[in-house]
Amino acid sequence: MKNLRHLFLFLLICLNAVAQQGGMWLPNLLKGDRETEMKNLGMKLTAEQIYSLNNSSLKDAVPQFDGGCTAEVISEKGLILTNHHCGFDAIQNHSSVAHDYLRDGFWAYSLEEELTNPDMVVTFVVRIDDVTAQVLEGTEGLTEVEKQKKIQSTIAALTQSLPREPGQDNLIKPFYDGNQYICFVTETFRDIRLVGAPPSSIGKFGSDTDNWVWPRHTGDFSIFRIYADKNNRPAKYSKDNVPYKPKHFFPISISDIKENDFTMVMGYPGRTQEYLPSFAVEQIMNSLNPAKIEVRDATLKIQERFMRKDQATKIMYASKNSSIANAWKKWIGETKGLKKSNAVGVKQKFEAALTEKIHKAGKQAEYGMLLADFEKNYAAIRDYALARDLFSEVVTRNCELLQNGYKLFQLEQLLTNKGEQAFSDRKNALYKGIDAFYKEYNVELDRNVFEQVIAIYANRLPKQFLPSSLEQLNAAQLTAAIYSQSGITSLEGFRKLLEGDSATVIANLNADKGYLLAKSLTEMYLKSVAPTYDALSMKNAATQRQYMKAIVELSPKSDRIFPDANSTLRVTFGKVKGYKPADGVYYQPFTTLDGVMEKYIPGDYEFDVPQKLIDLYNAKDYGRYANTEGKLPVAFIATNHTTGGNSGSPALDAEGNLIGCNFDRVWEGTMSDIYYSPDICRNIMVDARYVLFIIDKFANAQNLINELKIITPKKKNK
Repeated sequence: MKNLRHLFLFLLICLNAVAQQGGMWLPNLLKGDRETEMKNLGMKLTAEQIYSLNNSSLKDAVPQFDGGCTAEVISEKGLILTNHHCGFDAIQNHSSVAHDYLRDGFWAYSLEEELTNPDMVVTFVVRIDDVTAQVLEGTEGLTEVEKQKKIQSTIAALTQSLPREPGQDNLIKPFYDGNQYICFVTETFRDIRLVGAPPSSIGKFGSDTDNWVWPRHTGDFSIFRIYADKNNRPAKYSKDNVPYKPKHFFPISISDIKENDFTMVMGYPGRTQEYLPSFAVEQIMNSLNPAKIEVRDATLKIQERFMRKDQATKIMYASKNSSIANAWKKWIGETKGLKKSNAVGVKQKFEAALTEKIHKAGKQAEYGMLLADFEKNYAAIRDYALARDLFSEVVTRNCELLQNGYKLFQLEQLLTNKGEQAFSDRKNALYKGIDAFYKEYNVELDRNVFEQVIAIYANRLPKQFLPSSLEQLNAAQLTAAIYSQSGITSLEGFRKLLEGDSATVIANLNADKGYLLAKSLTEMYLKSVAPTYDALSMKNAATQRQYMKAIVELSPKSDRIFPDANSTLRVTFGKVKGYKPADGVYYQPFTTLDGVMEKYIPGDYEFDVPQKLIDLYNAKDYGRYANTEGKLPVAFIATNHTTGGNSGSPALDAEGNLIGCNFDRVWEGTMSDIYYSPDICRNIMVDARYVLFIIDKFANAQNLINELKIITPKKKNK
């Protein structure tokens, strides 16, 4: 009996260790508990193989892609894989009606055919160091405003003074809400060339209907190449540059993936808020998200109506529409997930437990008022936060006339605050640079968007922040007046507003109906919303920092308190696993090309399929990329904890081979930015075998296939 009890205890410990999933961990801090967890889940690597200072490691093959996504190096010649949606702007910029790479795809069959991308960058992490003591030195006893000013000044100085090699940069970021500061030594490459992209009917298959949805059948990938100078150092574009030789690149495995297999994702998750109090979560769920969803819903319906009618407009607005739709659908799923998982109730239970720990530890003087302060401050900030989000969505994001009106308002403010020279410099930059905007502008589309979103703004904005220009609003009349008279509706009109000396420009602007509306909305926001919002936000930030300190200090190691995402390199791990989104429904963790053909609608905006892919499917010409059942894998899901910024991240097997490229999360689990639940939170990855199949069989890009290191399945002994 004693031995049985010991065995039961051992199994319980093992099961608990295996169950540990979720979290976004710094790769330099995996040794110890995290490494043990990962090995219990099936990992065969060591922490040193993931992050090493002295030897090549996995981190050396995972750069941040163009500031907002992740990529992975997949060849010894600097070839990198990321998502189609991450490379979308570049693909769009190279496209025209005559050469529509969005519609037809693009493949470079030689180095000479690869396309340059001005301003595109990829950034590698060289080293990670803790600099908390240096950053916080001298901040004791300061007010919150003084403390933040001191911290920013210290960070600016340390960024320049901390050790780094020529061509490297120091990036210092706060962790645990400002209780810790980490320095990332980075190296940025600036000559990045487009190598390959499938047509959007593969790379964006399912488009907005399938976005954030499982089952998924999207070949969401694109391929670029990093170029360096002849010494393998970062350099601006030059015809003399050569393909970059990486410290590490990922072999690609084409072995079968099975449910419960270990997976690891590395990348640059953008922003999570896992430790928000219940008061903040309730506000996001019931006030902020619904308002933002309503604005974007109206915008998207109008954009899509125009895009379906005209191919040029479809190309013109493809990237804008995709960007707007991405967050819109995410917020819908996030809100549903928060409600379904009772996130507010879970947070309240956590807060009650923390309160008990505070009392037991005798820390009431330091932490006892945290929750009361949160409750008071979030009640006070509610209307201001709503007004801020509405201003951002309507004035600076979704209505393009108001966007440009806001830029012109900033120009007028520059004259008032900085004088003639600053005004002249900005005016000239606007005059010359605005043509790129109007090349992708449809005035009738924008007119329809304006009429819808200005009505939402007037209806949803707390009345104390409503400017007189929107009182007793007749949206149709206001739209007709502005779009028939404002110079902001065309490139010629916009530039005409900027002609002449400063007095003439200001007079022209203040006689323009579109500008005057943008000005009235902005002035009301800056006067009545922003100052109070900023002050309350600073109070909440200070309280959040103390709250986070209490959580870390009073939680046992078993609670796994990981830092929120902040666009820095992280590791997350889990298992390939299906899930149950609703009663009576279970989703398998894999999809195949069969599902693409089941969804196929000839000529449809979202679900059309290229004829060549149909032919390959009908012939079952899958080459070596079929699974053991003879089907072609397309995508799979796992319990890895990801968010925006992980787009394009490598999905790795237990041995560190590439098995997929992360591109999304399931809709029911998008609340993982605020509350991660291993029951329903799943990340979605395009299977590496589908990527290889498209490159090999669909594009016939043998030059690329020959460049890759493909790991074939091990043959079993008979």
